[in-house]
This record gives sequence, structure tokens and C-alpha cells, in this order.
Amino acid sequence: MAHILIIEDDAGIRRALTRALQDRGHGVASSPAGMTGLADAVSDRPDLVILDLGLPDVDGVDLLRMLRGVSDVPVIVATARDDEPSLVRALDAGADDYVVKPFGADHLDARIRAVLRRASEKSGDDKLVLGELSLDPRGREASLGDERLELTPKEFDLLAYLLARPGVVVSKRELMTEVWHLPYGGADKTVDVHLSWLRRKLGETAQAPRYLMTVRGVGVKVVEPSA
Repeated sequence: MAHILIIEDDAGIRRALTRALQDRGHGVASSPAGMTGLADAVSDRPDLVILDLGLPDVDGVDLLRMLRGVSDVPVIVATARDDEPSLVRALDAGADDYVVKPFGADHLDARIRAVLRRASEKSGDDKLVLGELSLDPRGREASLGDERLELTPKEFDLLAYLLARPGVVVSKRELMTEVWHLPYGGADKTVDVHLSWLRRKLGETAQAPRYLMTVRGVGVKVVEPSA
């Protein structure tokens, strides 16, 4: 059983979700607005948050960024916005997964179990080190030599996924599925942009790579600079 916080302004949806999740053994609290939900997430420390993007007092993505500034609680975005840019924007802000309304209670419960399982696996990860590059999945901190890297949540997740597979070529489709959690892949441009941002922070370029090596037509891999 998990303790779940629902941040949703629609009273009917809020009641239905609460009842459905309680029937499946979860403890459920809810909030009808973003800022009160943020306060509840900080004070009550739920195991997972279900977040609507269309809130009355603050944009859901902005609220997610605020929450990520103070907590690593897993977040599933529940939204009626089914366009890819909106979903990528939410995932970039730190969402762990998303469901598009309308959705079934069993489908949501399966997503909750998957996200909590990933969070449990991540909490047991050891520090990832390659050359001067070091990443701590538990503390969500990364450094290059003595310099701390200021990474966005999705940059961190992307780098962690690659560092866990040193020397292995990973396709962009796999990255969209495993890092962005878009089940049918997505636009390669999203991966390219984030790799470009990562390279800049690692002090390299696509033309003069050090850690992030592009394998044309296949994908990308992370290697030691000496390799």
C-alpha cells in the first residue's frame, strides 16, 4: 500500500480517483489547488503524487518545478493535454510518468506500481563514476572533477541512464522510452537538444566530444575521454 496525494481541482475526478485508489489498498489524501497541494506534499511526505496540470491557481508544470526544488517524490501527471510538446514539457520539469484523461483505474494503478518500483530501484543505486564524471542517483548530484554540474531533472536522468551503460550504444528511441517514458518513442529532436545541453555542461561539443559519443544512424554512448 502506498500513501498517495492527488492534486486535482475537479471535485468529481478527485472523489472518483480517491475511491478507486482506496479500493486498491492505497492511502489517499487530496488537494483542490496547486499551492495547498505543494504544502501537503512537503509536510505529509507522500509516497507518490498524482498531479493535474490544469489547476486554478498555478500552472501544473510550474508547480512541478517548485515541487522538484524541495522533494524527489515520484510524480505522475494526469492531464487532458495529449499533445507531445505538453507531455515532454511536463517530463522535462521532473514528472516520472503521465496518464492522459480519461483513463481507467487499473491502468493508473499499474502506472503507480511501475513508478514506485523504479523509485525503489533508484534509491538503491550506487554512485556512477566514469573518468572525472561522477553522479549520485540517490542525492541527484553530478560533478565533473571538483565542479558540481547544475543539471535539469531530465538532463540528470538522461546522463544517469547513459552512465549506467558505459560503452553501450543506446538508440534515441530507447532514450525516449526509458528516460522520457514515451511508450512509442518521440521526436529525435528532443534527445538531440538535451544531449547538446549536456555536452555544453560537460565542456564538449558534438564536433569535439569527450564523454558523449554519437554513433551516426544508431544512437549515443558514454565513454571515458581517454577511450
